Amino acid sequence: MKSKNITPVDFGITREMREARNGHKGACIWLTGLSGSGKSTIAKALVDKLFEMGCQTKVLDGDNIRHGLCSDLGFSSEDRSENIRRIAEVAKLFVHNGTIVICAFISPFQKDRDFARSIIDEGHFFETYINCDIEVCKERDPKGLYKKALAGEITGFTGIDSPYEIPNRPEIVIDTSIVEVEETINEIICILAQKSFIYV
Repeated sequence: MKSKNITPVDFGITREMREARNGHKGACIWLTGLSGSGKSTIAKALVDKLFEMGCQTKVLDGDNIRHGLCSDLGFSSEDRSENIRRIAEVAKLFVHNGTIVICAFISPFQKDRDFARSIIDEGHFFETYINCDIEVCKERDPKGLYKKALAGEITGFTGIDSPYEIPNRPEIVIDTSIVEVEETINEIICILAQKSFIYV
C-alpha cells in the first residue's frame, strides 16, 4: 500500500540554473526500435560525441538497467511497462539536472513512450525512432536473440511473437538499414543545435 503521508520537497535549484552552469539544456533523447536496430551503438557514439563537446551526459541502456534498477522485472507486457515507467522517472531527474540523457530501449508500446514524454518538461523530450527493417535486424542479430526466438527458445520477443508499435509522432526518424552511425549522430547533433539545446 502506498503511503499518503509524503510531500515533495523543492530544493530551489532549478533546471534553468543547472543548464546555465552546464552551458547547454537538459534533454531526453529516447531511442526506440527493434532489437538489433542499432540503439546501443548510436547511444555509445552519441554520448562520446557530446562528451567531447563538453556536455553533461548519461546513457540509460536496456540491458544495463535490467542488471540493476529493473532486475526484478521480466518481459510480460506489464513488466515492460513498469520497466519503462522506472526509466522515464530516472530520465526526468537527469533532465532536471540539466543533463542530456540518452535512453536506449526497445520500448515497444506507444502508451509507455507517451508516459515518458508526459513527465519530462515539454519540449525537452526527443522520441527518436531507430527504424530498421526486421530482416536486417535478424541478419545482424548481435546477441543471437532472433535465432533463439525463431527456434522457440525465447517467447514474447518483440518483432517475432510480441508487437512493436511504430511511434506516431517522433521528433527524429533514422533508418539505420541505410544510414551509417556517423551520419546518424550528426543528424541528432544538428537537431539539438537547431533547437538551441547545445551550441556548436
